[in-house]
Amino acid sequence: MNTKLFFKSLLLFFFCFAIGNAQELLTLENAVKIALENNYEIKIADNNLKIDKTNVAIGNAGMLPSLSAVATDNNSILNTSQTRSDGTTVELKNAKNNNLNYGVALDWTIFDGMKMFAKYDQLKELQNMSEAQRKMTIINKVSSVNSVYYDLIQEQQKLSDLDSTIIISQKRLEFTKNRYTIGKNSKLDVLNAQVDLNTDLGNLLKEKQTYANAKTLLNQLLARDLNTDFKVTEGINVDRKLKLVDLITLAEKQNPELEMQIINKKVIELELRQIKGERYPTVKLNSGYNFNDTKSSLGFTTQSSAHGLNYGFSASLNLFDGDAQNRNEKIAQMQVDNTQLVIDQQLNLLRSNLTVAFQVYLTNLDLIDLEANNTAISKQNLEITAEKFKIGTITSVEFRAAQLNFINSRIRLSSAQFQAKLSEITLRELAGNLNF
Repeated sequence: MNTKLFFKSLLLFFFCFAIGNAQELLTLENAVKIALENNYEIKIADNNLKIDKTNVAIGNAGMLPSLSAVATDNNSILNTSQTRSDGTTVELKNAKNNNLNYGVALDWTIFDGMKMFAKYDQLKELQNMSEAQRKMTIINKVSSVNSVYYDLIQEQQKLSDLDSTIIISQKRLEFTKNRYTIGKNSKLDVLNAQVDLNTDLGNLLKEKQTYANAKTLLNQLLARDLNTDFKVTEGINVDRKLKLVDLITLAEKQNPELEMQIINKKVIELELRQIKGERYPTVKLNSGYNFNDTKSSLGFTTQSSAHGLNYGFSASLNLFDGDAQNRNEKIAQMQVDNTQLVIDQQLNLLRSNLTVAFQVYLTNLDLIDLEANNTAISKQNLEITAEKFKIGTITSVEFRAAQLNFINSRIRLSSAQFQAKLSEITLRELAGNLNF
């Protein structure tokens, strides 16, 4: 065998790790865009927000009058007998009577202890709640897309590494066979090289399956055809400039879960205002325009009609209700107090989660540096081992050990980069500033 050719092929491993194909390149930006356009959960959140926006109306809060049209037509057929004041009696069989009443009626609550204004403000806060829920849905989905996308980058790098190690193993087997032919290697060396190549091929098949499953998962998150083929970009860049103090400050302002708890407290406070409004009188205006037409087959008046305007007002005030008002106010106030406790609890949990996630983030950054150093050392070790293997001063097994050290160090480096990126995504998600 041409040992120079073998060494050149080995060096090619250090510089070429690309998977050559004609698949469509899917960038992270495009993946997020597709997810925001197609994802079912986001569409549901959008529709819920539209519903709450529609509900924000003064009429829904009870500020507008109600106007209704009414019509009543009563008819009767009676056998009637009347005794008049002069003693005469009048009888009539099948006497027909008719009373027709129709018109419009207006009813308007003009004061209800300011409950209607509290209700309107509550509707606005429910819209804000829906917007916060939509934001949380989007952030969670974008976080999932980011995580799966960078996992694909990691798996894609593993495929490249395994492809390259198979090339090395194939060259090693070929080199060992040639040396066996000329009597410089034993049959055992050839068998070991073949077994190692088969092991690498098996690992590659497993990795291809893992990669395919990750692609299916990303297609599912993007709500598109699960069989859509694509490839992702190469390399994982981790932001090393994150600071815990800045992240906590951002989280306290824009974390969607905390924001929802704050809005929920406002909703409960407005509910308390409505309950307190029950202590005040309720004043209503009423008016209408009616037409009335009456016909009778017997009596002093056989027909009458009238039409005109009626108007007035009514007022009511609860004087005693078994102390229910006081109980309702106390319960509502305790619910307000509970929402503040939930906010404090959420803040404490948020700061704790950020602190833990930030420590994981720092550890993963250190692991990247460590594994990068290990990869450089193992690469140098493999180059030296390849030279020795070429001239026959080390065994095939020793060369295999150096080969595995290098491949494993590259895989650990990819894993460290991926884990660090996950930590960054988690921190940004908690802080509520994950870009989408």
